[in-house]
Amino acid sequence: MATINPYLIFNGNCEAAFLFYQSVFGGEIPYMGKFNEMSAGDGSGNLSEEDANRIMHVCLPIGDVMLMGSDSNSTSGDVVFGNNFSVSVNVESKEEADRIFNGLSAGGNAYMPMNDTFWGAYFGMFTDKFGINWMVNFDKNAK
Repeated sequence: MATINPYLIFNGNCEAAFLFYQSVFGGEIPYMGKFNEMSAGDGSGNLSEEDANRIMHVCLPIGDVMLMGSDSNSTSGDVVFGNNFSVSVNVESKEEADRIFNGLSAGGNAYMPMNDTFWGAYFGMFTDKFGINWMVNFDKNAK
């Protein structure tokens, strides 16, 4: 069964925001990675020093929800508040990922097709025909 989590986009202050959220909700941040941790083949060599030190991905469990986030960078453009979030769908199989991605992206803009990633997931992003941003993720290493 798919699970849905909010994914927030920040303009350089993602780390500060998540440390603040952690101070309010408690718990541990299981992962906080920066763009400079990407492999060179995934574009990290083309990033400015400022972009390289921004947060690529962070997550904070809050009850049954995983609050996730990242910073924008010069290649993704500035954050437009009101459009600075996505709905992240985590699925249990590659087939389910393709079905959900293809279904929800129909008539929209699939700007990052489903593909294998350096972090071990099958992942894609799109904006649906109603203007909502989505991420579909199948973690191939999950138990």
